Amino acid sequence: MTTHFDLAPYQAPLLFLVAAGVVVPVFKRLRLSPVLGFLLAGLLIGPHGLGRLDEFMPVEIPFLVKSDRIAALAEFGVVFLMFNMGLELSLERLVVLRRYVFGLGAAQAAACGLALMVCALLLGQGWAASAVLAIALALSSTAIVMPVLAEKKRLNTFSGRAIFSVLLFQDLLVAPLLLVMSMSAGGGGADLAWTFASAFGALGLIAGIGRLALRPFFHLVAATKSDDLFIAACLLVVTATAVTAAAAGLSMALGAFIAGLLLAETEFRRAVELTIEPFKGLLLGLFFVSVGADLDPARILAHPVTTLGLALGLTALKAPIVFALARAFGAKTQKAREIGLLLAPGGEFAFLILTAATAAALLPKELADDAMIAVTLSMTFIPPLASFAMRAPKAPQIRPAPPEDLAPGSRVLIVGYGRVGQIVAELMRVHQIDYLCLDGDSGVAAAAREKGEPVYWGDATRPDFLQGCGLATARAVIITMHTPSAVDAVVRLARASNPDLTIVARARDAFHARHLYALGATDAVPETTEASLQLSEAALVDIGVPMGLVIASIHEQRDIYRKALIAEGDVAALAPRPFSARRKKR
Repeated sequence: MTTHFDLAPYQAPLLFLVAAGVVVPVFKRLRLSPVLGFLLAGLLIGPHGLGRLDEFMPVEIPFLVKSDRIAALAEFGVVFLMFNMGLELSLERLVVLRRYVFGLGAAQAAACGLALMVCALLLGQGWAASAVLAIALALSSTAIVMPVLAEKKRLNTFSGRAIFSVLLFQDLLVAPLLLVMSMSAGGGGADLAWTFASAFGALGLIAGIGRLALRPFFHLVAATKSDDLFIAACLLVVTATAVTAAAAGLSMALGAFIAGLLLAETEFRRAVELTIEPFKGLLLGLFFVSVGADLDPARILAHPVTTLGLALGLTALKAPIVFALARAFGAKTQKAREIGLLLAPGGEFAFLILTAATAAALLPKELADDAMIAVTLSMTFIPPLASFAMRAPKAPQIRPAPPEDLAPGSRVLIVGYGRVGQIVAELMRVHQIDYLCLDGDSGVAAAAREKGEPVYWGDATRPDFLQGCGLATARAVIITMHTPSAVDAVVRLARASNPDLTIVARARDAFHARHLYALGATDAVPETTEASLQLSEAALVDIGVPMGLVIASIHEQRDIYRKALIAEGDVAALAPRPFSARRKKR
C-alpha cells in the first residue's frame, strides 16, 4: 500500500541545513561574513528567488521555502541572541566600560536618532513614523560586527571595546523599546495604562520566579554531572521565559533577555554561555535566512531611490556622526574611523522594531518594508567597510596606551577553588591582583559566590570553557585541582593557547611535576616537596636557627629541586621511594 509522505514539516530545517552546510562554508572560504551567506541563501530559496518558479509550474515545488513556514522558528534566533546579550550584561562589565557604554553609546543613539528623525521629517513623514524610523535605523548590527571584530582579532583593541560598548548600550535600549512597541498596540487612555500595569506585573513575576528558582534548578542539574541534561536545562529556561513573556503580551526576546540578566550574576553564567552559543549561532542564522527570504529584488528595482538610496544615505549619515563622537571620547583618527564605519550600517534589531511598529500601526507597512530592505542592504556593507577601516597605516607610529577602563583583561585564572585554591585567591586579594576562579563543584562555587568571590562553575578541561573565561587575555593560570589528569589537560590547553603565558600547577609528586614541565608548565609544585620544606622550616625556627637563614636555605633547596625537575637527569634520586621498594633493598 502506498503511503503519502508530507515534506512540509521537514522543509524549513532541511533548507536551512543546506544553507548552513553549503552556502556559509563557501562564504567563509571567500573570507566573507557568514551572515551574508545566510541572507543570500534566504534570497535564493525564498519566495522572491527560486520560489517564483511556482508561478510557472503546474504543481508546487517541494524544495523551495515559504517565509511563513520558517518565521516562527527563525524568531528563536533573536530570542537566543537577546538571552546571550542578557548574559553579557554583568554588573562587572558595565562598571568597567561605564564611560563608553553610557557615554559614547548614549551619545551615538541620541545623535544618530535625532539626525535620522530630522531627515525623515524633511522627507514628508509624520512625527510617529519619523520617530520609529529614527530609532530603528540608529541601531547597529551586533550579529555581524562582533564576529567581524573577533575574526580580525580586534576585540581587545581600543576601537573593538568602544564598539562593543556602543552595541552594549543599544542592546540595553532594545528591551524597553520592544516593551513600548508591544504596549503601543493596546490603544490609549485606560487601555494603555492597563497594558503598562499588566506588562510590568508580568515582568516582575518572571523576574521574581526566576531569581528564586533558577539557581536551585541549575544546582540540581549540575549535580547530575550530565552535559545532556545541562543543555536541556538551558534550552528549557530560554524557551520557557520567552513563551511566558509572549503569553503575557510582551515579546519573546524580552523574556529571554530577562532570563539572561538573572543568570548573569550566578556561578553558571560561563557554562550557560558555552552551551547556548551553538544554538544561538544556528538559530540566528535561520533568522537571517528568513530575512533574506523576505528580501524582494523586484522591490529594490521598483523603488531603487527609496531602498538603495536609504541604505547608502543611512551609512553616509551615521558614519561621520559616530566618527566625531569617537574623537570626542579620546579615539585617534584611525580608531575613530574604524568605529564610525562599523557602526554606520543598520542592524538586525531594526527588523524587530519595524515589525512591532507596523503591528502597532505606528508605521505604514510599505514604508517598513522599504526600510527593512535598506537595512539589509546596509548590513552587507559591513565586511568590506571593516576591511577598509582596519587597514593599518604604513608609517610606523607610537601607539598610546589605552585608557585604564579599556585596557585588555589581565586577570589571573585560578582553576580549582578547594582549600589550596582559596589560599591562592586570598593572597591575590592581599596583593590587589584581579583574579577569576573556576571549579567543577556547583556547591563550592555557590558558597564562594555568596561570600562575594568571583567563582564560576564549569569543566575547565574544555578548551571553549577556558576561552570563554578569558584564557586568551589571562595574566597567569594557577591550577590547584587534585586530579592529575585534569591538571595535565588544563596545562596542555593553556600552553597551546599562549606560548608566553605563566602557568603554575599543583603536582601530585616529583614524577608528576616532571611531566607537567614537559607539557609546558612554568612552575610545577609537588605536594610532598612543599610539605617537607614547610616541616623543615618550622622545625629549624623552633630549635633556634635565625629566621633569615632558614628562609634563605629553604629557598635554596626549592631552587635546587626545581632545577633537578626541569633537567634531563634522573629525578628519582631526589624523590622519596615507595616503602615497599625500600624494604626489598634491606
